[in-house]
Amino acid sequence: MIVGETGKRLVSRKVATDPSAMAAFVAKRGTNVVSVGFEAGPLSSWLYHELKDAGLPVVCIDSWRARAALSARLNKTDRTDASSLADLLRCGFHHPLYVKSYAAHEVRAMLKARYSLVAQRRTLQNTIRGLLETFGLVQAKGAGGRFAVLVEDALESRPSLRASIEPLLRVWQATREAAAAMHRQLRAMARADVDCCRLMTMPLQGLLAASLPGIGSMASWPSMASARSPVGLRGPRGPAWALAFTSAIDDPSRFRDSRAVGAYFGLTPSRYQSGKFDHIGKISRADDGFMRSLLFEAAQCPAFRSAKAPALKAWFEALAARICRKKALVALARKRAVILHAMAGPRPRLRRDHPGDGSRRLNRAPASPATSAERGRVSGQAASWTRGAPIDETASMGLRP
Repeated sequence: MIVGETGKRLVSRKVATDPSAMAAFVAKRGTNVVSVGFEAGPLSSWLYHELKDAGLPVVCIDSWRARAALSARLNKTDRTDASSLADLLRCGFHHPLYVKSYAAHEVRAMLKARYSLVAQRRTLQNTIRGLLETFGLVQAKGAGGRFAVLVEDALESRPSLRASIEPLLRVWQATREAAAAMHRQLRAMARADVDCCRLMTMPLQGLLAASLPGIGSMASWPSMASARSPVGLRGPRGPAWALAFTSAIDDPSRFRDSRAVGAYFGLTPSRYQSGKFDHIGKISRADDGFMRSLLFEAAQCPAFRSAKAPALKAWFEALAARICRKKALVALARKRAVILHAMAGPRPRLRRDHPGDGSRRLNRAPASPATSAERGRVSGQAASWTRGAPIDETASMGLRP
């Protein structure tokens, strides 16, 4: 549907959901087109990039926020929905969504495919264990190739189960090999990506390079002159976490403040206020649930297993004593997302001017050398994060009990 400046319907046609057909319709019927919009959906990325390549001023509208305008109609039809969306575009009451690039979607597709393979492998393994336990063949703990050996040993005592177990075991083995091959490919992609190398490497004070807890470490950032030797890749989930974060953010410059990343991943509390009623609820769980679960998983690593972040662990324990451990983990995941965004991009910006207040200055432009030195004398300690410069890990994370 095409509407004019006053809201008058000029043309209304039913067109196939195909970018070439939509572009041809607009080119034939529309003149001086100001904006072309559609609701977000499964085909949004494809439609957006194809229409944008065709030279159209395309906008992807947030369907959740447009629902209020669409529900105001007495009768809901495709024609009335198109008319309401056109009115939203004409009046400027819509909320445009950022559409990620094809490269980010390709990385996310591989990550989710590997996640699906790992889940299927776990399901098959538990199914085999449950079928064998029915006949008293309890399997000992074992992963990888040892599990297949244990199952073969169990089938020796009861050959009648081979017709049921061996097909499942073959599928389990194929799934395991496919997941391992995909993981190796992810590691290679992480090594070749500059942003992933930076996210999985955080320089500390002195002549050592250590990883950001919960993300993993990789070869040292090429311009880290203070690091004597590169740190090898440690942790099997480090590349997956780094690639998931870079693909979820895609363009770090679209966030004006690093603190907005926590809300983007749904890690901030929801709020309902009306008059005297003001309720702060649980986290919003908005948008990217896959990345949110990975951040929560990564938040548990320094809290329970890492000895490289004592200040971070002390901050976590103090917060967990005040509220509860699970809420403290959410706060830790949110803090890590803010720091990772400040480290991402072609020009990472992460500095501190006052003790314990690094999180409030994560995404500001660096001050002049004189101002920075003056503030350093006042605070007694100055730290900055640039390419090749050391960082005070405790201060940059804004650790305040």
